[in-house]
Parts: sequence; C-alpha cells; structure tokens
Amino acid sequence: MSALGRHLLAEFTGCDATSLADLGLVTSAMLRAAEASGATIVTHSFHHFSPHGVSGAVIIAESHLAIHTWPEHGFAAVDFFSCGDVDMDRGLALLKAAFSATEETRLVLERGPLRAVSP
Repeated sequence: MSALGRHLLAEFTGCDATSLADLGLVTSAMLRAAEASGATIVTHSFHHFSPHGVSGAVIIAESHLAIHTWPEHGFAAVDFFSCGDVDMDRGLALLKAAFSATEETRLVLERGPLRAVSP
C-alpha cells in the first residue's frame, strides 16, 4: 500500500538575510519553485512581518508549499506537501539557490491512512 501524500520538511541555513526579508523575492521564489516542481498553482498568500521575516503559502492542486523566514538567523523553514506527482527536489533546489543557502536538511513523511503500519 502507498501513502495518500508525501510531506517534505526542509530547513535552509546560512541564507542571505536580505533575500529572506524581501517579500517580493520570497513570493516569486516560492511561485517559481511550485512551477518548477510541476505543481498546479491555485492561489497564494504571503505576509511581511515587522521588523523582518516573511510567511506564506502557495496552494497547489496537489496540496501546498509553505515558508517561514527568519532573516536575522539566516534561516528558512519550508513545508512541501503533495498528494500528486510533483518533483519536490527540483522546487527545493530552486529555493536553496534563491536564498543562497549554504546548508539544507530534510525530513520526509508519508501521510495518510494508506501507508504501511508496523506493529
């Protein structure tokens, strides 16, 4: 049996602080990442916090791509959830480059009741 969806949690460190604080750049990078992954964009919403940081999400037909940035720490947390056939690696590579991240860590989860359950 397979899962209903795949949830990838990525953390980018060593990022360019100016990039992570730029609402337009973060929004554009997230939309380009969704497109590069082959996802179908439905809508998006992003917010710039004062004094800094951006949070937002791209709603895709396959589920969502979300981000929270901490420019003061050079850190971005990204969630990419899909129940469809998308290339998450391609989308995340675009984000890593857009933010000039020096490091990336990932955690992948299978989501939904169809995943294999171990006793």
